[in-house]
Amino acid sequence: MIAKVITDISLDREFDYLIPENMESSVRVGSAVTVPFGRSSRCGYVLALAEKSSYAPEKLKSVSGFSADRPAIPENLIKLGKWISSYYCATQEHSIRTLLPAAVRSGRVREKKLKLYSISDRNEAEKYIISHAKESRLNKRIKVLQMLLRKGEGAKAEFSGDVDFSASAFDALCKDGLIHSREVALDTGFDDNIETIPDSPLEPSPDQRAALEQISQMLAGKTASHVQLLYGNTNSGKTEVYLQAISKVLAMGKSAIVLVPEISLTPQTVRRFRARFGSKLSVLHSRLSDRERFDEWNRINSGKVQIAIGARSALFAPFANLGLIVVDEEHDSSYKQSESPRYHARDVAVVRGQLESACVILGSATPSAESLYNVKTGKFLLCRMAAQVDNKPPPVIHVVDRRLDPAPEPGVSNLLSPILINAVEERLSRGEQAILFLNRRGYARSLCCPQCGYEARCPECSVNYNYTYSRSREVLSCHLCGGIVPAPKVCPECGFEEIRYFGSGTEKLESCVRGIFPGARVGRMDSDMMRSADDYEIILDKFRRGKLDILVGTQMIAKGLHFPGVTLVGVINADLGLSMPDFRAQERTFQMLTQVAGRAGRGERRGEVIFQTSRESDVIRYAADLDFDGFSKFDMEFREMLNYPPFSRMIAIFFKGENERDVAEFADEFAGKLAAYQHSKIRIVPPAPAPVEKIKKQYRYLMTIRGNGLKTIREAVRILALHSTPPSGVSVAVDVDPQNLM
Repeated sequence: MIAKVITDISLDREFDYLIPENMESSVRVGSAVTVPFGRSSRCGYVLALAEKSSYAPEKLKSVSGFSADRPAIPENLIKLGKWISSYYCATQEHSIRTLLPAAVRSGRVREKKLKLYSISDRNEAEKYIISHAKESRLNKRIKVLQMLLRKGEGAKAEFSGDVDFSASAFDALCKDGLIHSREVALDTGFDDNIETIPDSPLEPSPDQRAALEQISQMLAGKTASHVQLLYGNTNSGKTEVYLQAISKVLAMGKSAIVLVPEISLTPQTVRRFRARFGSKLSVLHSRLSDRERFDEWNRINSGKVQIAIGARSALFAPFANLGLIVVDEEHDSSYKQSESPRYHARDVAVVRGQLESACVILGSATPSAESLYNVKTGKFLLCRMAAQVDNKPPPVIHVVDRRLDPAPEPGVSNLLSPILINAVEERLSRGEQAILFLNRRGYARSLCCPQCGYEARCPECSVNYNYTYSRSREVLSCHLCGGIVPAPKVCPECGFEEIRYFGSGTEKLESCVRGIFPGARVGRMDSDMMRSADDYEIILDKFRRGKLDILVGTQMIAKGLHFPGVTLVGVINADLGLSMPDFRAQERTFQMLTQVAGRAGRGERRGEVIFQTSRESDVIRYAADLDFDGFSKFDMEFREMLNYPPFSRMIAIFFKGENERDVAEFADEFAGKLAAYQHSKIRIVPPAPAPVEKIKKQYRYLMTIRGNGLKTIREAVRILALHSTPPSGVSVAVDVDPQNLM
């Protein structure tokens, strides 16, 4: 028998090894093994088993043994990893690594085990106690035996309060064969300190009942598709559908995975799910420590929990009998991984569901164009939930054109329009809460000198990308490469003392709000402030308990959060995202505005939303009318006319390196080799400088392939990208179905 093994070196190839006879019955696909590799030994995973090899038997080495530090990967996940490798043009090694958390894969963290002791032979133990009762030197051993005879089995620590024992007493009794020990895995479930009150399923609304009926049909295998697009308006009760669908799955003896796009949503989601399901769930996200991540993975792998909740990587929870995958806010771009393998969790969830005969629910108030297209072509089922829970009316939305505002007084910030200021004051007077949204962090976007024209730019990134100023830390930071430098007190070029900062971010908005509303309790939530999972939960808990009046933040406060006290949402610079050079800019802006508007009016009072804008836009108008169907038709017509996704597929290929000439020449050479695969349904856009030309001293070139029937050219791209040798210092990255072309 032959094992096809990949090692921990990214060579994108399997190696054939003979399986020793004594291992044939236990080696399976997904087994973690050690193998001889050159003059050393390597760890690897078995990707396939075969009767024969293309190599002569005498040339094959044998598997050395199992890797004691690494767990096996379930065979169903191995199949998924192979698909990810093929479709997303990634090495097999990178794809398989993605299936396991680093803490599990590396073997650095070991499973915690507890040693339990018990009597080997009761008669022999009693004889020992009787015959040695008067020997004081054996007193501790006798006490251990007496305690074990009473309790049956236990760890050393359990006896410390009752018996004056020593470790040597246990060791001596084990050596004499009077007691024996066994090791058991210690259940160290992650304590997220989230307090919950148990709840029961709610009586479903007519829309929820229809959604659940369709899910029941899917679970019974009576539908043409295993995927449901749950298109439900904000506050229409999608989460209750998820909860009741999972209850159905658990009753069938199966497991469920729930994906959320942002770590900020995880505590709130966990709270609702824990109230319904108690300790049956595990939490997986990037803020866990290695130990926590290792323990949670093992709880799932050992069958101790039936539900996994978390961000993108939770998709690979090692359930053996998966019944349901829920992808909440399926449209969110954070489901796309930015490093190899550049997979999209929504699409991989659909594939995993197909491989494991599990149902998939894609939930959103603003579904992605791709999911709507899949409904239209019959690949997905659709369930529409239009009514809000308790028939609450949607928020009233106003569009404020800042160009019509009166001129601001000198030295007074005009971030908030007079209309928005009055609306906030009204909420504060009534003891209600407000959210102010600005999708840009920092205090200011640029530092300029009005005397000599100097602008502070990151020297390692594109010439048109300015530093962002943080006043609280007095630093300039580059959000492309992460570079940070002290903020100058005077102009570095001419020494002028009156340097100025232009543009606004959430830090400046917070400062402005504190100045305008001095008595208000203000909190800020952006990636500069949120450094750990605890930070998210602390500020959200304060807001939830009414200890904050105004919450300022970026996109992390825009979706999925339920605060009944919020009756006003103000959006600063609602048109900010429309200037991005990306065909998805309209969709992202509409989705963001709709999501943040949905935070208002989730309690007893009707919500109000104010969009501040400085330009006329169809996208803003559709968002203000909460007209997703109208916007979708408008956006789809634009995409179909230009043959953009979802009417075609796209592959983006990025080339980068410190020597621009080398990058350009290799990109042209790469494109030339793909010319043979050109056909009438494909458009290849030749390499050119990327929209962001340079990041961290690396020049970047971009070429795109767009069209239908891309399988053959995608396979050619994969081989060229992974197995060709670029010039020294030049690298190539392939992004299939890209979400960002910057």
